[in-house]
Amino acid sequence: MVIPSATEITRDLVRIDSVNPPGREEHCADYLGTLLQAGGFEVDRYEHAAGRTSLVARLEGESRKKPICFGGHIDVVPLGEKPWSVEPFAGDIIDGRLYGRGSCDMKSGVAAYVHMGLKLAREKCAAADVVLIMAAGEETGCDGSKYLQTLGVLPDAGAMIIAEPTSNYPILGHRGSLWLNATVHGRTAHGSMPDLGDNAVYRAARLITNLEDFKFDVAPNALLGTTTLNVGTFHGGININSVPDKAIFSIDIRSIPEHGHDEIIDSLTRKLGEEVEFERLVDVASVLTTADEPWVVEVFDLMEEFLGEPPDQRGAPYFTDAAALVPACGDPPMIILGPGDMNVAHQTDEYCDVTKIEEAAQMFEAITRRWCEL
Repeated sequence: MVIPSATEITRDLVRIDSVNPPGREEHCADYLGTLLQAGGFEVDRYEHAAGRTSLVARLEGESRKKPICFGGHIDVVPLGEKPWSVEPFAGDIIDGRLYGRGSCDMKSGVAAYVHMGLKLAREKCAAADVVLIMAAGEETGCDGSKYLQTLGVLPDAGAMIIAEPTSNYPILGHRGSLWLNATVHGRTAHGSMPDLGDNAVYRAARLITNLEDFKFDVAPNALLGTTTLNVGTFHGGININSVPDKAIFSIDIRSIPEHGHDEIIDSLTRKLGEEVEFERLVDVASVLTTADEPWVVEVFDLMEEFLGEPPDQRGAPYFTDAAALVPACGDPPMIILGPGDMNVAHQTDEYCDVTKIEEAAQMFEAITRRWCEL
């Protein structure tokens, strides 16, 4: 078997439309599963819904150490309203950049560890298993990885890398995410007699204004900052000539480990009032590994060889599948490390530098060789 490069695998994945919603990750999973099985991996497929396929691939070692796991997702976000200047599902390479939806977030990261796994599969007698996890549905709340967690099919791991966009810089954790719908009720009436009604849109608008400068009373985390809040959408009323009796606005909260999500909802209830109804849409925990953990120290030493200087301790503002995969794998130390640039993720004309893709594969190989004593 000729092993395709990490760049070639990225291009193949980008050419498969896995926009979520609706997802359709099964086609990416079929491609990766066939590739990994041909390379010597044991591959299991799991569907949390029809066509929503996640993969768990294992390269068996001697089990003298716990497995090292790599995790990531194969769904991508919608294209957006702005027209692209390149074909979003062609995987074109222009001036050293591989363009397409998911090229940055995060099919390039998946491709890099799949290439690494295929390469190491040709060698024997590794001290530990290598497990590759490719999850569906991350962009809408880690649906695929949460399903794997529920099934209990993941190993008790010794170390984990999540290949989300970091520009190949090791990151120790990420903030959590709590997405809420806030519902406000009023009383309907004819639009020509608004004094007979209680306008839910007006009530909701006043509440939103109260949130504009709202700050949670929590001390910041040294790496992840503080808990933040953003009102993202607003919907109210059914027809123009009636007083609306219901309005809904959505709140995107990014949390730190010291700030529990129940506590956050309690704070919002005190701020907005008991009459506001909150519905949890996404509830993803923050994850943070301490810098003095021995494996982290080892990885940071390896990264110095690639970066040319010792890495700083950093955190990510986004959430990842680590929120489900870390507890599902026995709470191993975790590092986020991948070729994409987080500032390019989800944007029109998304891309990933080809040199970063190939460098990520080299980084993953160096880390895995060290762990597996190859």
